Amino acid sequence: MISATATATEMQNNFGRYLNMVINGIEVIVTKNGKEIGRFVPKDAAVSYLTDSLTGVLKGSYNLDKN
Repeated sequence: MISATATATEMQNNFGRYLNMVINGIEVIVTKNGKEIGRFVPKDAAVSYLTDSLTGVLKGSYNLDKN
């Protein structure tokens, strides 16, 4: 997936620009003081992240009957 990075201030001052990037399938990583604080991802990518995470968990060896 293509991604871009924006500071929190850039995001605040140019929200429409970054929103259009997400609409066009680009993930936007938001930073503050040089640290990643969040991501804006297209809806389809968010669903993909969730299903990929669940698939990884479910592939493990778990005993669901054990407390």
